[in-house]
Formats: sequence, structure tokens, C-alpha cells
Amino acid sequence: MRYCKDCEPAQEIHSIAYLSVVLGWIDQPFFDFMEMIFHSTAEAISRKISIPFFKLMTALRLGYFTDKPDEKDSWRTRCFWEEAERRGIRVREFHLGPIRDAFIAEYLPRLGTGKAGRTIIFDGLPRPGYKESAALKWMDNKGVMKKKFMQEDLPVARGGVAFTQKRALEIFNSIQKPVITKPNLGSRSRHTLIHIDTKEKLIYGFKKAKKLSPLVVVEEELRGLLFRGTLVGGKLVGVVRRDQPEVTGDGVHTVRELLEKENERPERQGPIFHKIIIDPDALVELGREKISMDDIPPKGRVITFSQKTSRGIGGTTTEVTDIVHPDNVEMLERVGKFLDDSLVGVDFIMEDIGKSWREEQHSGIIECNSLPFIDLHHYPLNGRPNNIAGKLWDLVMPESKSTF
Repeated sequence: MRYCKDCEPAQEIHSIAYLSVVLGWIDQPFFDFMEMIFHSTAEAISRKISIPFFKLMTALRLGYFTDKPDEKDSWRTRCFWEEAERRGIRVREFHLGPIRDAFIAEYLPRLGTGKAGRTIIFDGLPRPGYKESAALKWMDNKGVMKKKFMQEDLPVARGGVAFTQKRALEIFNSIQKPVITKPNLGSRSRHTLIHIDTKEKLIYGFKKAKKLSPLVVVEEELRGLLFRGTLVGGKLVGVVRRDQPEVTGDGVHTVRELLEKENERPERQGPIFHKIIIDPDALVELGREKISMDDIPPKGRVITFSQKTSRGIGGTTTEVTDIVHPDNVEMLERVGKFLDDSLVGVDFIMEDIGKSWREEQHSGIIECNSLPFIDLHHYPLNGRPNNIAGKLWDLVMPESKSTF
């Protein structure tokens, strides 16, 4: 796979990502029709044949099970797996070639507890029951999400979705600057460009996003900090602030010296958080901020080195659940209620999470995730860890609560 800076922190094969979107457009009407006719039957069949299929593939040596996370499993997988083990839930992951993230979880209560055992099958993260929310079909589609949320009076950035460069420019000319461009489908800020205030930058950002998706989102750039809220069972159970790779001036040391000191922190030596890297993109970002590595920033000034918040390039997380304003809790839980899904990650931008979103003109939701990275709450750089995996297992297998 050819390395792509814009795909950080997780590489994508551009042609496959693009083709998967196109194929989704083509086959979705057929699958929607089949689901409408055979939905309940398909679910029942799936529940009955999945485990026998896994066992058959294993017997034929085409697939295999693992009962511990390995280095290829994400931190999201590791934290819910570790929590399951603490509760006496046995988790196994099925592998078929390069395909993974199919799990079997078995709860076997201790003798004498009077509790019945239970087995569930899931992809990625567990959800209660077998019924899927209808929103799962469009939750990750940023353009569709924007339209639906606007109809529900939920805060989102003004903008639209463009297939052609001409349409992208039309949207650009109709909304407030600066704007951002990003693929209509996808996550983790891949091929996203921010701070766009000229036609030339817009075209560059459009072409960048177009490599991963036929449709490109063009929308106003919201002002503030990036937060991730996670809802389990419709309730907001955690919020983290996600910061770009940055240092804060003290009025004494240069940017270079502040960076060297920050990179010496033990937490930044891996495997979750990493050192801040100075590369050509970082120097461009410093240029945008009109500061150099040898300048001394005034006390309190924040200097950022990237447009992204990925931990792999030096981004950080801070647990802020306890200071979220009640209006923001209510707004996020309205999102969960509207989506009618038991597990949702919501990315939103605000200047101050302790104030109501209604007081901020340029705050809003930027995307929702049906398979959220709950590990962001488990391993914050700053603040107390928040056991979201435990809250999820409480919902999925409540009988396991008192086993540890």
C-alpha cells in the first residue's frame, strides 16, 4: 500500500475506498428491497448459521479463532475485550483471511447464582438484541446526517455536498468563510482540509477529498475545540476533548524548546500517545499561525503543529465529562433519541463545553459514528479514565454486572 499523508492515522487504499462507495450506491436499493421482504427471516437465519459457519471455516482451515487481542486489534477492541474478561465474559474473535472484527461473546455465570448463560454474536462492538437502528444506514453519511439534523433543529454547519467542482464552488460562494472540505463518507479526518478561504484552496481541498469519495462535503468551519461524546443506551456517558498536537507558550522558551519538553513526557513514548512530529505540513501550519520554531510565544498562546487531532501524530485527549453544560447533555441525548441507536459517537465543535451550545453562534455537530472509538475515554492523556466499555456491557449483558 502506498503511504498517504492525508490518510493518517490509518491508511486507506484510495481506489478501494472510492469503489466501495460507488458499489454501495448501486447495490443499496436491492438490499433495501430484500431487507423489506425478508428482514425478520434473514435475522433469524443469521443468528442460527453464524456460529456453525465460523466452525466450518475453522475445520476447513480457512478461518480461525483467537481468544486474546493481538497487535492488529485496535485499542477500541482491546478495552471492551479486557472489560469482558473482568466480568467473566469469554470473547473470541473470528478471522477469515484479512477479515476480522467478528466476535462471539459467551457469558457463563457461576454455579449457584441462578443466572442463565448467554451467547451473542456481533461485529466491531456489541449492541443489545438483534434489531438494528434504521439510522445505521445513513449515520456515517455526513451529507444525509446534516439534512436530517437541520430538520430536527440540531446544530450543524451550513453547507452541502458536491459531486462536481462547479457545485463545490457554488456552495463555497454561498456560505461564510473559512470553510472545510472532507469526503462524504469516512472518518478520522482522512483527506480533510480546513481554513479554506480562497477559490484555489477550495479546489485543492475538493480534489483531495475526491480521492476517497465521489461526493465531497463543503461546509462552514465551526469555531472552537473538537469534542467526542459517546452515548450508550441513549444516555451521554462520556465526553473527551480532542486536541491537535500543540504546546502552550510560557513567555520564556522558544517553540522548539517547548516542543522538546513536551515530547519528553513519558506518556508520549507510545503505544497510545506519540511524540509531536515536525514535518513540512507542521511548518506550513506554523506559517499560517505566523510563528517559527525559534520564536518565543507569549504566555498562554497555544501553538498547533497539525490540522488533525490523531494520537498517532501527537494529538491528545482530555476527559471532560464532569464539566459538560446540561444544555449540551440534552442536545447530545436528543441526537441519540433521534438516531434510535444504542451506541453512538458524536463529534462536535464548541469553544467552551461548560457553556450552552445555544450561546455559541458557530458550534455544531460535524459527524456521527456507528462504531465509535470508545478507547478515547479509557486512555485520556489528561483526566480520569472513563470505563465506557463497562457501561456498554452493562447494557448488552446486564447479568454480568455483579460478577467482578
